[in-house]
Amino acid sequence: MATMETEGVVSQAVWTRTLVVWHAVFYTMLAITALVSLLSDDLTGGPRLVFLGVLALLGLAYQFIGRPAIGNHAPVRAHLYRVLLIAAMAVLVMLYPQSIFLLFLASPQIWLLNERILDGVLYSIALLVAVGTAQLYAAGWTYEAFRDILPWMLISLVVSMLLGIWIEKVIEQSEQRAELIRQLHAARDELAEAHHSAGVMAERERMAREIHDTLAQGMTSIVMLSQTASVELGRGGVDGVAARLAAIEDTARENLAEARALVAAFTPVALHEATLAEVLRRQGERFAGETGIDVQVTLDLPDDEVAALPQGQQVVLLRAAQEALANIRKHAGATSVRITLGRSAEGLGIEIRDDGTGFEPAAPATGFGLTAMRGRVEESGGSVQVDSAPGRGTRIQVLIPSTTQEKS
Repeated sequence: MATMETEGVVSQAVWTRTLVVWHAVFYTMLAITALVSLLSDDLTGGPRLVFLGVLALLGLAYQFIGRPAIGNHAPVRAHLYRVLLIAAMAVLVMLYPQSIFLLFLASPQIWLLNERILDGVLYSIALLVAVGTAQLYAAGWTYEAFRDILPWMLISLVVSMLLGIWIEKVIEQSEQRAELIRQLHAARDELAEAHHSAGVMAERERMAREIHDTLAQGMTSIVMLSQTASVELGRGGVDGVAARLAAIEDTARENLAEARALVAAFTPVALHEATLAEVLRRQGERFAGETGIDVQVTLDLPDDEVAALPQGQQVVLLRAAQEALANIRKHAGATSVRITLGRSAEGLGIEIRDDGTGFEPAAPATGFGLTAMRGRVEESGGSVQVDSAPGRGTRIQVLIPSTTQEKS
């Protein structure tokens, strides 16, 4: 597309320079013709003044009528100038037959101002008939003059037609290329707008997942801890309240750090301070402390191998575990949870299993959690499998292919 745009700019520049040269040549030839007429003994007195006046009129007509109409689709100006051009050429040749060479400039002008090929043909015939008639008048209307002029006029007509059709094709191709470039520009702008909109939507979706997986879950923990503290305070359990308040403060601090990292588009703060294995253990311990649910974290691969995982894979696995724990907290009513991180022939995976109430996976989703989890995992080239049934607990498996690399 950039190449087409460059070609269009170059073509337009070449066309503009060509017209500038054409204008300069036309005015130069008019000036040379005027100078030759002044030096010639064949043109004197009143006819010379008329000849110079017609030259001047032709130059002014081209400047203010013909030239603005070239390439601007101004049919009225184009017709008017061509009529004036034919009349001027007839008068010039009639007064000074040597000015016939101006025909080589007049014929291309007929076609440059053309809207239809038929118009060009008719005006070309009219121009040659007018100039030929003027030559016959200057020669005295003799048969010998007619016999000499006719072949030359026919040859001029054929050459004019060929030249005109070539000019017409060049202009048509230039207009088609200009239209194609315009369409390409429009398509490029539409594509850029579509990419921008897609990027905005993708970023919104990513931010929604991040907020759901971090801030929203942290706020849920704070609300539940506050409610528990209120209950214990009503029972007079001051020690338990103090522990809940400390947990609330820790959770709020973590949420604040996550919010700052989210704004800065960083990876989770916890993964900056510890390995994935350590973070999963801490998540399990905190979850157990907040809910009273027994949480077991099992690693089926060495800690150093876990630490060597690409940062992007660690984030995906951590967020999957956080989302699964959040769903267990809100919906499962479980008494035990097992988190297993390991590697299989298909790749790296994490499994979160609980003994809660379970649900029907085929039922319409009522929340954002699993949808966000699937979206994040699938962006990394992985997959999510949910096995559950009412009364049988839930097992969530997240698998990321070993070939998945962290996105830069």
